[in-house]
Amino acid sequence: MSDDDERFSVSRRDFLRSAGLGGVATAAGALAPSEVEGQTGPAVIGPGEVPVSLTVNGKRIDLRIEPRVTLLDALRMRADLTGNKRVCDRGSCGACTMIVDGRTVYSCSTLAIDVQGKQVRTVDGLANGDALHPVQRAFCDVDALMCGFCTPGFVVATVALLEKYPNATREQVAKELDGNVCRCGTFVRIMEAAMKAKTMMGGARG
Repeated sequence: MSDDDERFSVSRRDFLRSAGLGGVATAAGALAPSEVEGQTGPAVIGPGEVPVSLTVNGKRIDLRIEPRVTLLDALRMRADLTGNKRVCDRGSCGACTMIVDGRTVYSCSTLAIDVQGKQVRTVDGLANGDALHPVQRAFCDVDALMCGFCTPGFVVATVALLEKYPNATREQVAKELDGNVCRCGTFVRIMEAAMKAKTMMGGARG
């Protein structure tokens, strides 16, 4: 090997070592903007547990959780509100649907820390004592459930849509509920329950 060849040869191990160190340095710079050119970044929260205050079904709930904990896990695991279910755990089935400030959200994909200061409603808070919400009664009356895992999400989503559209048409119901999935296939009865609940809540028939 000539002197020029030896000067420019780099072993595979040396290359990987230098590339790895470069990647670490780049990542460190990306994660610590406050140390770059005197910039001040946002305050770091976590990774340990931090105080989080939630308003759920009209009541304040104070928790200590890691910032990465979802709204679903915070309420199921720490607040004993187990009505909404974890099924897909990736925001695609709607079983965990909750209402936050009047809008439906997938609670399995929503961080609990992000809903502080907002009004959260779950299926656990729909009934008034022993009196079921009209949507809950309608689902029972027409037997719009089978295994039941998707039912809490459908009930919450139906409550939200009828509050938004008191005189909802079947087309509006179908559109508003298309983010929820029933693996048992009881969609016909779910639609029937939604339309019955509408009349029970004072909406127009049809």
